[in-house]
Amino acid sequence: MSILREIQAAVMSDGAELSTILLKTMFLASRLGSEPLEDWVKYETEGYPREVDVPQYRIIEVSYKGTWSGPFGRSIQNAPIPPLVIQQYAGVAWTQYQVRESIAGVEEMAGKQPGTLGINASNLILLLQGKVYDDDWICNAVVGQLSAVAMKEIKQVVRSRILELTIELEKRVPEAVKLTLTKAIPQKPERKAAVTQVFNQTVYGNFTHVTASEGAQITLSITAGDVGSMASALVKAGLPQAAAKEFSEIVAAEPPESAEKPLGKKALAWVKKNAPKAASGAWKIGSSILTDVATEAALKYYGLKA
Repeated sequence: MSILREIQAAVMSDGAELSTILLKTMFLASRLGSEPLEDWVKYETEGYPREVDVPQYRIIEVSYKGTWSGPFGRSIQNAPIPPLVIQQYAGVAWTQYQVRESIAGVEEMAGKQPGTLGINASNLILLLQGKVYDDDWICNAVVGQLSAVAMKEIKQVVRSRILELTIELEKRVPEAVKLTLTKAIPQKPERKAAVTQVFNQTVYGNFTHVTASEGAQITLSITAGDVGSMASALVKAGLPQAAAKEFSEIVAAEPPESAEKPLGKKALAWVKKNAPKAASGAWKIGSSILTDVATEAALKYYGLKA
């Protein structure tokens, strides 16, 4: 049986462990030459480092309760704290927890009893003094709780993404079905690009966020090798229709030098020529972010970035 078929059978089996399925998927990714897919499987298996962004499905809500003591010996026990209050005084990161643990750790947390999963929220005690109740009420404790159900949902999402990935690979990279433990298939650039494109679409959804120095945020959704999707994404980012089409055609006709320098000479010349238009306010995108958006668009188009 091929590795791809083994993965599909294991995903649909009630008894197969997700960690074992991921190991098989890592072997498949390695033989198909897709580094983004390999990295994803590695992070799911070993955990996500601090410098790596977690996928959206690994960001879950945190609920908080606090205990206060007040005048005349009065107290408030385990009172829910509104998320908006936490966000206002501590930041959104406190209400949107990034689950960086390995899938084995996620599975262990998913089996915990309700109310037993928590995070260290002691720093919030000082931040919330006088913010939830009057100043004469003292915050003594804050407890942040995670949902075991949310952990189960992460497991289910990973399983479903792996199944969807193998189904799409079967359709768009049919040679992948021939791969076994003892039988390899030649690695070709076009096949690697196709596998990476399938991975981007099924696991991450092809979304890239660009943040400029002034804080503006732009989301690019581009399918690798699709000029139309690149032009459409650039229009949404603020480029005029004609400019987006022109730049997309340049990128499509000009191969990248490398992942570090995806813009070729013609593309760089285009950015330099049009930067004054962006700076003048004629376009809905600032000159300071034009180069970043152009670079990200090229990386996505060439399949060099998830």
